[in-house]
Amino acid sequence: MSQQRHGSSPANGSGSVPAFPDLPEATIARLPEYLRALHNLGEGGADTISSEGLAAAAGVNSAKLRKDLSHLGSYGTRGVGYDVALLIEQIEYVLGLDQRRAVCLVGVGNLGHALAGYDGFASRGFKIVALFDADPAKIGEVIHGLAVRHIDELGQVAVEESIAIGVIATPAGAAQAVADDLVAAGVTSILNFAPCVLSVPANVDVRKVDLAIELQILSFHEHRKATLTALPGGRSATGAGNQEAVGS
Repeated sequence: MSQQRHGSSPANGSGSVPAFPDLPEATIARLPEYLRALHNLGEGGADTISSEGLAAAAGVNSAKLRKDLSHLGSYGTRGVGYDVALLIEQIEYVLGLDQRRAVCLVGVGNLGHALAGYDGFASRGFKIVALFDADPAKIGEVIHGLAVRHIDELGQVAVEESIAIGVIATPAGAAQAVADDLVAAGVTSILNFAPCVLSVPANVDVRKVDLAIELQILSFHEHRKATLTALPGGRSATGAGNQEAVGS
């Protein structure tokens, strides 16, 4: 979802970000991969990186990476590559990571417990500020320093904490009602771990994470590889060569 940023974009001589780039969805999906690779490179002491080096670190081909970064107004320097710190700043700005995002989590079963304690959220600018559930037995339970609240408190807490993103980790049967509660509370971005399709207004963005679907996709690729090797003259798994990660 595109949004207008208050204030100026990162300033630099040749690689400033346009007012706000209208990016293809596929590019948006890859920017976090580039950002993770850049952070790793920066922590390793790298000041600059070639497009080939960054592409390899992110698991994509270099032509695709250069096209993606050109949308940000970042073309690198011939013979030098990209400035790591500058590119981190550009991508974080476009992803809205130059400000902390308050997140609430609804559903504190096994998955919810795991998500509530995931350190990767805080390190990338997201703070889980509230936990909710409908089970009376879970209300008041303290998980990683946060007391679980009843879902009925969502509207009040959303305003108090300026919650920007809601995470749904409930069973599928409860997910739509939770999504409705989030929307009613003014939350317009939802990350859905429940195995179902949500119906939300046009101004609400939903990202779905279904681990079972990902396993089924991998199962297809295992099936395909097994079928290929079983055919006369079929290629072996070891002889197929390296390939870009599935889904990239």
